[in-house]
Amino acid sequence: MSTLAHVFEAEGIATVALGSIRKQIEGSAPPRGLWCDFPLGRPLGKPGDPEFQHRVLDVAFALLNTTEPVLAEFDESIPDGGDEMLACPLPPRHDPDAHPAIDEARGLLAAYDRGVEMSDGRFGAGRVVAADDIPAAIEAFIRISEGTPWAEAGIPGLPMRVSHDIRSYYETAALAMVDHAPAAWASTRWFLDQTETGKVMMAARQAMQDQDAPQPMWFYLTPGDR
Repeated sequence: MSTLAHVFEAEGIATVALGSIRKQIEGSAPPRGLWCDFPLGRPLGKPGDPEFQHRVLDVAFALLNTTEPVLAEFDESIPDGGDEMLACPLPPRHDPDAHPAIDEARGLLAAYDRGVEMSDGRFGAGRVVAADDIPAAIEAFIRISEGTPWAEAGIPGLPMRVSHDIRSYYETAALAMVDHAPAAWASTRWFLDQTETGKVMMAARQAMQDQDAPQPMWFYLTPGDR
């Protein structure tokens, strides 16, 4: 984005870039930059807090008053302790003959639909895999975790993109079942550490690595720190 900012500025369009990683925004050196010490994925800081978000935007837009290169720092930081996990109930087993992850995903469909409605369609699966097809996508990763070569498992798209839709499905369902905006990455930790499908994705990731799959195919099945 900082490179694009330079292109736009060369055409006479003023820009401001927001960055959450100080070294990154310093290294990319946009014409006007605002470093916000917020968790990744939350460039305006606090979900559901328009007063705070508008304050961030006011500081950013104020940088348009200068014609000199500038890197400013927002005056409030939001730490991410890295260990908070969403407390969210999971549906009870319904079909004892189904794999636990498949049964779990099916049981979350009603909550997922509520989550999509609550967000006016801004959240959810569907980039590669529609919500109704999430159980079939999970089945592909189950096969990988059980030893099927990843290229023969029937993943319905690039593995990392399918994985993102699966995680979005779960996190959207979770948001419908809690009454607050969770801490950054808390819902991702819940998915990976508490759900049956999260366990499958971690196992499939390890299996693909063991099968010598190209690194981008397995590494991005989960966040890089996992």
